[in-house]
Amino acid sequence: MIATPRLIALLLVPFLACSGAAAADDLARAYRIIAAKRFVDLTQAFGPETPVWSGFGQARFRPAADPKTGRPYSIKDDGFRATFYEMVGQYGTHVDPPAHFAEDGITMDRIPLKQMILPLIVLDATPYLAKDPNHAFSLADLKAWEKKHGRVPRGSFVALRTDMSKDWDRNPERFKRQPFPAWAFETIKFLYEQRGVVATGHESMDTDTTDKMESETYILRHGHYQIEVMANLDKVPPKGALIVVTWPKVRNGLGFPARAFAILP
Repeated sequence: MIATPRLIALLLVPFLACSGAAAADDLARAYRIIAAKRFVDLTQAFGPETPVWSGFGQARFRPAADPKTGRPYSIKDDGFRATFYEMVGQYGTHVDPPAHFAEDGITMDRIPLKQMILPLIVLDATPYLAKDPNHAFSLADLKAWEKKHGRVPRGSFVALRTDMSKDWDRNPERFKRQPFPAWAFETIKFLYEQRGVVATGHESMDTDTTDKMESETYILRHGHYQIEVMANLDKVPPKGALIVVTWPKVRNGLGFPARAFAILP
């Protein structure tokens, strides 16, 4: 018997139906597992007075108004209200896409969706801060972490915990201090080149304190994104969690406030 295209299609129908059902069952099972887990918000709430680099200036929020009359919309008169936001993209917890530093880098609307949910690794710099408040997390520190927790897995998101986030609301001026605890360039380079991580993040507004911003420049010019001004990393285990991070799909966007959260194991 010759296997015609029609015959092949008929033979595949039961298989495809089963495959579709199995895939749906897998997703349903995955959702039940995830829904039962604990979620941790890794995002800072922000407003007009929250810390930002002085070169950008503070955000301004005001009621959205009718462009014809200038009258702000209200629930009483219009049945709704809205806010007009005026701010730089790199405000609050935010994403830096490659195009932020690279002329040929991809913009935030082109970052693949699969890079928005990743295994989460948290490196803890806080044990080093008592002796060195502005400690740069070194390659030796990373190797010590791996000796205790195992190799940083390929394809993961790696976040640096410094507990700077605790000053975001209670002491904004201290949060903006220079220098501050951050990444060492050698560590960033090793994570991307030797461990194959997808993205990194941290609690500060900058990746490191070098004059030429070596770490941030390296990350973005090598096609990776980063998340800055993260929060609550002290509530996430060193490994085993997932991170979900997303942002508005601004066409050709060079950065924007992001929403990130962890799903704990």
